[in-house]
Amino acid sequence: MSDAPTTPAALRDLLTDAPSPDPNARATAEARNAVLTKPPDALGRLEDLAIWYAAWRGEARPQLRAPQVLVFAGNHGIAARGVSAFPAEVTAQMVANFAAGGAAINQLSDLAGASLSVHPIELDRPTADFTQGPAMSEADVMAAIAVGWDAVDPGADLLVVGEMGIGNTTSAAAIACALHGGAPADWTGRGTGVDANGIARKAQVVAEGLAANPDATGDPLEALRCLGGREIAAMAGAMARARVGQIPVILDGFICTAAAAVLHAACPGALDHAVAGHVSDERAHGAMLQRLDKTPLLSLDLRLGEGSGAALAIQILKGALACHSGMASFDEAGVAEG
Repeated sequence: MSDAPTTPAALRDLLTDAPSPDPNARATAEARNAVLTKPPDALGRLEDLAIWYAAWRGEARPQLRAPQVLVFAGNHGIAARGVSAFPAEVTAQMVANFAAGGAAINQLSDLAGASLSVHPIELDRPTADFTQGPAMSEADVMAAIAVGWDAVDPGADLLVVGEMGIGNTTSAAAIACALHGGAPADWTGRGTGVDANGIARKAQVVAEGLAANPDATGDPLEALRCLGGREIAAMAGAMARARVGQIPVILDGFICTAAAAVLHAACPGALDHAVAGHVSDERAHGAMLQRLDKTPLLSLDLRLGEGSGAALAIQILKGALACHSGMASFDEAGVAEG
């Protein structure tokens, strides 16, 4: 039986009561880092990354053994408003491509040694057009959160969440605008590759969505319900489950970060277990990461989604842990300290 929260209040309570990183593991990892055969801080952010991971896993000398990648798919009512360069049926077609192993996320997950599973969520029942009212009922959004929550393997030691859903950059832009303010145009970008007219159309849809859902600007979980998609809610649910289970998370691009921003706004500290895998080519992604105080590990002009940038960043974490856990200390190597 699922232990997923069934109401927004229950989700907030679980996040509020979620455990903190292990201070003893952090202190021991910091002490080990200080005596490794290198000048102080010579490995830069790799050192911070290894210590962060050690604290969340409760291991002073950790290894990455069981990374998990989850991809959630959902369809959006606003796709009918022409906000994407691709038709809505591409969502289901790409789910089939994931299942056949033909997408970028399949290759990058394999490369990282990560398990990958794909979770289409009611593709035959798109969310409502949020320019006319809420995209989802409370029952719908909590059901989607539960899909994400239940998909997390409690034995995983790292989580990446990705998505597929035609129209979802517009949905993510609407959530960002509701959470962070500013003009709709500040948060809308090319998405799947629309032109200037397409970006203007997306901004108009975001503006209409905010006008139709005034409660979205006052409550982050209402923003998710009113403006989000099932796959975005599922990503938030998976990241929340990882927080409760002390499973570190690598954030992907703009849409994943919008889901993460909902958790951050709902409960301070809800994203302490997460790092940003990359900053994407979607124009507003960097601004959203700044508001979450997350410095990306990579900047490669990616804008694919699927979890692809975060899956690639698993390699950076592996490098950090290989150095931290595998290097010799000055005493072990018989090297004089400076």
